[in-house]
Amino acid sequence: METKTPAASRTTMTDMVLPSETNALQNLFGGELLARMDRAASIAAGRHSRRITVTASVNHVAFNLAIPLGSVVTVEAAVSRAYNTSMEVYIDVWIEDRFNGKRTKANEAIYTFVAVDDTGKPTEVPELVPETPLEITRFEGALRRKQLSLVLAGKMKPDDATELKALFTK
Repeated sequence: METKTPAASRTTMTDMVLPSETNALQNLFGGELLARMDRAASIAAGRHSRRITVTASVNHVAFNLAIPLGSVVTVEAAVSRAYNTSMEVYIDVWIEDRFNGKRTKANEAIYTFVAVDDTGKPTEVPELVPETPLEITRFEGALRRKQLSLVLAGKMKPDDATELKALFTK
């Protein structure tokens, strides 16, 4: 199976926040943003695997800035690490100032997707080879994030989380 880079999965979705998508404070509903991120991440995972992909988990979401009514919102997603059948997808959310074009990072998230065949059975995905400094940083952090998730879920013994232990021992 050939290797792929994060650039091969990069997905960018741009849209405007409409009145029906806002809360009482006239900001984008968090759930609406989660759905947008899920769609972009699903496309990115599908581009990497060339398979049907399903959301396995939402590992991290940071709602750092409210996104007001009328904002131009860009969701960027790319696979940050691929395992046997799963992929971590890192998502950045940007708000664009309509008057000067300045982009501000508003939110970020990390989702995990699993590639499946036509019967819904998990199937192998290509290896990911990061290229840029940011891609390498996200790639290296992904294994620690995965091990932490597994330990917290009781699916991995803390002593087996070698990447996490390496942070605390020399």
